[in-house]
Order: sequence, then C-alpha cells, then structure tokens
Amino acid sequence: MFYLMVVTGLWAFSFSLIGVYLAGQVDPWFSVLMRVGLAALVFLPFLRLAKVSKALAIQLMAIGAVQLGLMYGFYYHSFLYLSVPEVLLFTVMTPIYITLINDVFERQFHLHFLVSALLAVLGAVAIRYQDIDSGFITGFVLVQGANLCFAIGQVSYKRVMLQQKQLQTAPIKQHHIFGWFFLGAFFVALVSYALFGNTAQLPKSPLQWGVLVYLGIVASGLGFFAWNKGATLVDVGTLAVMNNVLIPAGILVNLLIWNRDADLVRLAAGGAIILFSLWINHYFVSTMKVVNE
Repeated sequence: MFYLMVVTGLWAFSFSLIGVYLAGQVDPWFSVLMRVGLAALVFLPFLRLAKVSKALAIQLMAIGAVQLGLMYGFYYHSFLYLSVPEVLLFTVMTPIYITLINDVFERQFHLHFLVSALLAVLGAVAIRYQDIDSGFITGFVLVQGANLCFAIGQVSYKRVMLQQKQLQTAPIKQHHIFGWFFLGAFFVALVSYALFGNTAQLPKSPLQWGVLVYLGIVASGLGFFAWNKGATLVDVGTLAVMNNVLIPAGILVNLLIWNRDADLVRLAAGGAIILFSLWINHYFVSTMKVVNE
C-alpha cells in the first residue's frame, strides 16, 4: 500500500502538467516517446540479462507495450478533447476493468460490471450535458482506451510476478527486470511517432522540456516501477480501489493551482454519479465474496 500511496502523490501533478504545458502544444507521440525513453534509460543499467529467461523478457515487454506504450497513446490524445478534471473523472472506470480482466483470467463473468460502466457513462454525460459533441465523445472513448490498457497491464504484471515467485527458488529483484517493461513501451512509442508524429510540434521552451524530463524520469520511471511493485503486494480489490484514490488528489491539484474557473457544480454532480457507479461495483464484488465463502 505504501508504494501505491507514494505514486498517487507523484501522479496527482502529472495530469495538470500534461494538460497545461503539453496538450495542443507538443506532439502527443513525441511526448510519449520522450517519457518512456527516459524511463527506460533509468532502468537499463539495472538489467541482468543472464538471470532473465527469454519468455519472461517477452512477457514484460508485451505488458509494457500495452500498459505504457498504448495507454499513453490514448491518454495524451484525450487531453486534446477534454479538460484535466474530465480526464481524471473518466479514469474512474479503471477499477471496473481491473476486476473484469481478472475475472476473464479466472474464467468468470458478472453482469453488474455492465451496470457500473453504464452509470459511469451517465456521470460523464452529466458533466457536459449541454455541450456534448463529437470531440467530447472522442475524448471519453480515448480515456477508456487508456483505462483498459492500464488495467490489462496491472493485472498481467501481478500474475506474471506471482508465477515467477512460484517457479523461482530465489526471488527476482524487480528493478533487475523492469527495464524490459520500458523497452516494450519504447518500441510502441518509437513506431507510433515514426508513423504518426508531427516534427513541427516539438517542445519550444525550457519549461516544456523540463516537464517532459520530470514526467519521464520521475512520474514514469520511478512511478511505474513503484506502482507495479505495489500491485504485487496487495490483492486485486485493493489495487482496483487505489486506482481511484488518484482522482480526488489530481482534481484538487488542478483546481487549486491551474483551473480555478471550472464548473464545480457539474463536476460535483457528474463525479458523484461516477463514484456511485464505483460503489455499486464494490457492493456487488463484496456480496459475491460473501456468497462464495
């Protein structure tokens, strides 16, 4: 839990830094490439090639490609259509995806996930009920794509590490293998920038470069390592809930520092509906646990 709480504090500022200093000014794919590239450089010196099997390296690269590479692609582009508080609120569905994906691995399915998701969508509509256009819908879909990728990565990493713990006589130190995670993400970012990047939209100020360096080394490099390590130390339910602790922290930072003119009434109304959808999801999960016991 300690790791997850520390990273929550780090990431609370990341949303606003992207929305204020990078979105619409720096090419999203370049931002992603810089962020995962710097993060990879942090962990490459710690790689122990001889101690990692080829199969594990491929698994970690695949997880990084999805959880970081693809996720950032969706995530950075969503800021072109949504405000920072909206992006934060729409990440509330990540716990639903985490629980659902875990059920897929366990070969189970529960209808209440659909109910929870629909309630969350209703909350999103409440936030922008007078100004819903194609851009808003696009932004909402992009955030859900990011949520899904982030959820897949967390659940997959947790399961892979559990398998390795059962197979290995000596425990693997995660910082010795985490470079593979970032290499997978870097490959996706490099190909995406080569195909879709705009070279005319590079950072133009020291501040923008500084934001990218911070996001790459601290928020991504140290942040994702600590978050995924923390994910291996808690149960799936706790991991799902911790994904949403970031939301109030991020919104508070954004409103107090950068976005004091936001429509607080709509944000509160929509946020309440979205949080209610999370409570519905948690209630059903808790009920099912009691029945199974």
